[in-house]
Amino acid sequence: MKIYVAGKVRNEVERDFLEEIDSLCKSEGFDTFLPHRDVGLAEGNKDVPKIFEGDIKEGFSDVKLVVAALDGLHVGAGTAWELGYAYAKEIPAIGIKTDEPVSEALEYLSAILVGSMDIVSSKDELRAKLREFAKHFSQEAS
Repeated sequence: MKIYVAGKVRNEVERDFLEEIDSLCKSEGFDTFLPHRDVGLAEGNKDVPKIFEGDIKEGFSDVKLVVAALDGLHVGAGTAWELGYAYAKEIPAIGIKTDEPVSEALEYLSAILVGSMDIVSSKDELRAKLREFAKHFSQEAS
């Protein structure tokens, strides 16, 4: 079962956090798609077609769940787009926001993002949600 790991990728700290989420997902038995690892970073406009093709057209192929990093003062534009795309394709999502409670971050996250997915506040909570998802998904499949 494949998880798309979404989040901001502009600096090393952001990418490291996504890689921690990716490792957690793998430790729970999921396959993952991690855009900056699997496609690369956009260095300029010349890379836009490669990034869109790889991240969206290929990356979302066979995805069953999106896990999105929501830390920071805003959700990245790409992350918001990926979450909207997943919602439109009826792919569930789990957000993880570790830097402040969701109740205090509504202006940064938007009611739309908060209303569209479960949001956890720690890696332990994410692990529990992943286990719930795997159990629910396996029950649906049988």
